[in-house]
Amino acid sequence: MTHNADLATRRAAAVPRGVGHATTLYAARAENAELWDADGNRFIDFAGGIAVLNTGHRHPKVQAAALKQMDAFTHTAFQVVPYESYIALCERLNILAPIDGPAKSVLFTTGAEAVENAVKIARCATRRDGVIAFTGGFHGRTALTSALTGKVVPYKKDLGPQQPGVYHLPFPVEASGIDTADTLKMLDYLFKADIAPDAVAAIIIEPVQGEGGFLITPPELMRALRKICDDNGILLIADEVQTGFGRTGKLFAMENYDVKPDLMTMAKSLAGGYPLSGVVGRAEVMDAPVTGGLGGTYGGNPVACAAALAVLDVIEEEALLDAANRQGARLKARIESISQRNDSVPISALRGFGAMIAFDIVTEPGGHTPDATATKAVCLKAQEHGLILLSCGVYGNTIRLLAPLTASDDILDEGLDKLEAALRR
Repeated sequence: MTHNADLATRRAAAVPRGVGHATTLYAARAENAELWDADGNRFIDFAGGIAVLNTGHRHPKVQAAALKQMDAFTHTAFQVVPYESYIALCERLNILAPIDGPAKSVLFTTGAEAVENAVKIARCATRRDGVIAFTGGFHGRTALTSALTGKVVPYKKDLGPQQPGVYHLPFPVEASGIDTADTLKMLDYLFKADIAPDAVAAIIIEPVQGEGGFLITPPELMRALRKICDDNGILLIADEVQTGFGRTGKLFAMENYDVKPDLMTMAKSLAGGYPLSGVVGRAEVMDAPVTGGLGGTYGGNPVACAAALAVLDVIEEEALLDAANRQGARLKARIESISQRNDSVPISALRGFGAMIAFDIVTEPGGHTPDATATKAVCLKAQEHGLILLSCGVYGNTIRLLAPLTASDDILDEGLDKLEAALRR
């Protein structure tokens, strides 16, 4: 039997250090919101493969759909011999996505690939080059998407010059003293100093920043961006890679706002753990690239498409949007209670839509000074107590909770007991 220690030794010899990992355990098997490591230890999973498992590990309906497709064929390349599951999934996404007017979709493999192609489509449709993103935003680790990502370490450090044509605005963060008015003022400065509005192809924003700390885009900023885009022929891209498919209590986080994007990127929980991503957008925008300008050998893999169609069924049949809101309320209530304890590390800024919940660990009660060291210690203690937990945020002091939406109340409560134990000083 292979153990964690054996795998750690092999990993160090075979895999470069640039691929990090949040835990010291190695997975052996998993079911819904539970995971067992190579040593046979059981864990409650509050990470969900970084928001990939909204329908849980190995959902029976998703597994059955994938296995059925495997029995038929596993790959043809949609650009060579197309197949129905790709078309059927695009048809459903076109109806479900909050896009004004007729929509079209194209499928890829990773979230970064979706973002890259959304930018390609926007540049082609507008015949412009500039793209505006936000500090704290995360859009991927490829050359273009790391340039869009609003954080240097570790995503840009020592990796060479960034792609041109990308500009950043400060994201509104109350603890940092930045509000929507400040962000819009900087956008006005940007238009005057660095790039004219008629040279900007797109503004890309996460409705809720993922790696940036689960920070919610203020509604007034989203409305202002929509108007600025409309007034200047700029396309608004909503990056829903982490927020999509029920996590925020809506199928897509943009449904929490009263404006709609021109393009949306999606991935992670789209296919229940199978690699799949996509771009959905206004049909006339999506049709801008010439034939052959979009695609990819593995894009829209048939097994992943079959799994994604099952995921959409599960979200509807098991009422997972309602479950997300109930789960979020349960998590918030318990964390608020923990924050009142005298023996807990100081907690601040409990926040989130639906079940996309986070809070900050700070140096003193009532303060805002980040405590990244204590946050790392909490994640380590959580693992020791049998809970898989992730941190995030520009300052590394945010704890994010991403339990499967299919997790039972008993499992959630058990995980919260472990979280409470990890938060004790």
